[in-house]
Amino acid sequence: MENTKSLTNDKEAANSAVQCGVCMHGCLLREGQTGRCRARICRDGQVIAGNYGKITSLALDPIEKKPLNRFYPGSYVLSVGSYGCNLSCRFCQNYEIAQAGADQVPWREVSPEELCAYALAMKNRGNIGLAFTYNEPLVSWEYVRDCARLAKQEGLKTVLVSNGSVTLPVLEQLQGLVDAMNIDLKSFRPETYRSFMGGDLETVKAFISHAASWCHLELTTLIVPGMNDSEEEMREIASWICSLRGGTGKDIPLHISRFFPRYRMRDRGPTPVGRIYHLAEIAGEYLDHVYPGNV
Repeated sequence: MENTKSLTNDKEAANSAVQCGVCMHGCLLREGQTGRCRARICRDGQVIAGNYGKITSLALDPIEKKPLNRFYPGSYVLSVGSYGCNLSCRFCQNYEIAQAGADQVPWREVSPEELCAYALAMKNRGNIGLAFTYNEPLVSWEYVRDCARLAKQEGLKTVLVSNGSVTLPVLEQLQGLVDAMNIDLKSFRPETYRSFMGGDLETVKAFISHAASWCHLELTTLIVPGMNDSEEEMREIASWICSLRGGTGKDIPLHISRFFPRYRMRDRGPTPVGRIYHLAEIAGEYLDHVYPGNV
């Protein structure tokens, strides 16, 4: 009887759970539970952004730092981050906030109105708008949307720096609001995405393909020794980028960045500088704009 009761309770719990639709994980959450991203939470029978407006990082950065080299070059953008991420990359560069939850990092609440007012006040320092970055911004896509709407009304630009591991219905909520994106294309191997990041390559490819059709797009590939540093994989990446926009994607910039040991991947040294330049040359056979980074 005890086993039957336990099984019944499990079924009732599963039936009462709500599925998050933001990313490929599709977390089933019961009331009060937080998703794999540490940011989305089930409240009153709905999955919402628990980190909405909870800011951990705020800085006025050169636009090239996003990196966006062909979107208002020479300008600055007010960069904002929260906490949480739906990937668990072993080499995470911002793990202190990206791999943290609300109780593990200091934050303060900033409303969309306050953030846009701050961005406007910094126009005299060359600021063109808002950049959502540092952690994965789309685990709180509602905050991005609300801020971007206000920014557009004020003539400000909105930039998104994302891992691209988000469903298309979420991305479509931002169409017409986000002006530029830099999206990580971390590998072109499904098994690498699964093993090293807990992600899904096809989700990222679909995200990039959709975004390429309506906003300024630049991509970044972090080259990790022994993970994604082969000539063959770089040719596959560059060739696929070239195929975007109906075969006219050769003008999409690709940033090829150097890895440094971080987080849970300290078992290898930094990417050799020569390897970055060599892979950039290969990508340049397919693409018009290739930029070596962190060299």
